[in-house]
Amino acid sequence: MLRRLAHYVGEYKKYFIITPILVIVETIIELLMPRMMAAIVDVAIPSGDLNYTVRMGFIMLLVALASMTLGVLSARFSTRAAMGFGANLRRGQFNRVQEFSFGDIDRFSSASLVTRMTNDTNQLQQFVNMGLRLMVRTPVMIIVAVIMCLTINVKLCAIFLVVVPLVALGIFAIMRVCNKLFGALQAKIDNVNNTVQENLVAIRVVKAFVRSGYEKTKFQKVNDELMDTGFQVGGRMVLMMPLLMLGMCGATVAAYYFGGGMVIGGNMLVGDLSSFNNYIFQILMSVMMIGMMMLQFSRATACARRIDEVLTHEPDIRDGEAAQTVALPESKGKVEFKGVHFKYNADDTGDDVLEDINLTVEPGEFVAIVGGTGTGKSSLVNLIPRFYDVSGGQVLLDGMDVRDYPIEELRSRIGMVLQSNVLFSGTIRENLKWGNPNATEEEVIQAAKDAQAYDFVMSFPEGFDTYMEQGGVNVSGGQKQRLCIARAMLRKPSVLILDDSTSAVDSATEAAIRESFHQNLADTSVIIIAQRISSVQYADKIIVLDDGQIKGVGTHDELMANNAIYQEIYASQQEGVSENG
Repeated sequence: MLRRLAHYVGEYKKYFIITPILVIVETIIELLMPRMMAAIVDVAIPSGDLNYTVRMGFIMLLVALASMTLGVLSARFSTRAAMGFGANLRRGQFNRVQEFSFGDIDRFSSASLVTRMTNDTNQLQQFVNMGLRLMVRTPVMIIVAVIMCLTINVKLCAIFLVVVPLVALGIFAIMRVCNKLFGALQAKIDNVNNTVQENLVAIRVVKAFVRSGYEKTKFQKVNDELMDTGFQVGGRMVLMMPLLMLGMCGATVAAYYFGGGMVIGGNMLVGDLSSFNNYIFQILMSVMMIGMMMLQFSRATACARRIDEVLTHEPDIRDGEAAQTVALPESKGKVEFKGVHFKYNADDTGDDVLEDINLTVEPGEFVAIVGGTGTGKSSLVNLIPRFYDVSGGQVLLDGMDVRDYPIEELRSRIGMVLQSNVLFSGTIRENLKWGNPNATEEEVIQAAKDAQAYDFVMSFPEGFDTYMEQGGVNVSGGQKQRLCIARAMLRKPSVLILDDSTSAVDSATEAAIRESFHQNLADTSVIIIAQRISSVQYADKIIVLDDGQIKGVGTHDELMANNAIYQEIYASQQEGVSENG
């Protein structure tokens, strides 16, 4: 897993090589300092040689400056390496998510994907930043410091044989407990992100229904769960410092007790004992840092596993083998459903969302789909651009199975206005050009006119340069729908799908939009899902869906004459009109 992620080091590889080299040199230089100090204590002070003291002091100053310079450079390079790695990793995840199907995104959840691209990547990035230095520094520090201690006094080194294993054992025990909690901690962050995201997206609904109290309680629950899990991790990690201090104090006492006896007996110099204790401190600090890095490694591994799940997940929907070799048919807009069955989860043993759908939409036909809530209308049209794949049967576009098209080519032939009308932060012009980035100004204006959006766009002081806030919150629902329709029309698709996309506009505006379809998209097959009979009664063909099955096909007059479901829908809406009147 970590080997796969190492691929994202990319162009920052040189910093991953330079940093450890600088750290090794810095550590070795730093470990020379105690021996220089010992020379001053054992040679210069007893003899009163001031020149020797000054000379050694000057050398120590130069060594300290060299160590500091190397430390600054290694920190700079490790930061650049870690930040570059993190940027590549985020880009890799984002690019992979762009390939995901709707089902893939549902499986991961958008909140979890956000956490993985931000918090999880940051954790891994921080580990790389620290690891490039500490994971090199600590082993070098321990090895060189032990060698130094052995050159000073071999017998005193027996202290390490007792203290270091005990400290390491305690740290290992703490680490094992924390390992299990890191995965849970990241999952709790997912829950907090999901709650915040859901609340912010639906903030107007929350305020409209005066449910802020309920939302606060819901957030407090997931926030407290995150806090409690964080306390569990932190409560165990803080045990490391007392454990280290206990080991350090015990080693220091033992060194001074046994070493002091050697000094009194004339078998060891005072400066040597001082530098020996200095090296003991360095060794135990390095042991603690290894423990801390192992804990960070455990959390980074948990995060890396979650990131790797995104990067290695094979999208449910991707170009088939035939997509690269088969010749594509001429784009006309004929859509066929042949024996189509569909369910969102292939492992689900329940009923199909769509069952045995057989339907043909001829080029240039205006087709409407009606039915009650949850009857499968949106599921049906989502199969055409392969937002989901059929569980059985075939969906064909211009005589060719949609699964045999390259996905980009397939979707370039289809314009779609979804139920949720999404606009992006940027100008109105930039939003419309999502439909066709190469569209001319005249084409943009014409699309806005066709969608009955031109007048209200020009009512803004900056016209098409008016800045849209995220989600298009500075325009009304009806205006947002019209802009989304203009964006789809600008694409000049062979198939145009509108999923309940005129629900927020009045009947006169809707009729004008429908008329523009006939005038400017005469060769385009238009498939519209609508709740109002008035929106569909002029369609060439109306499909009645009920319980995932086609229960009727015909014109408005034909269905009014012989389809009970359609009659019931019509009657219920007429009653509503009468009551309102």
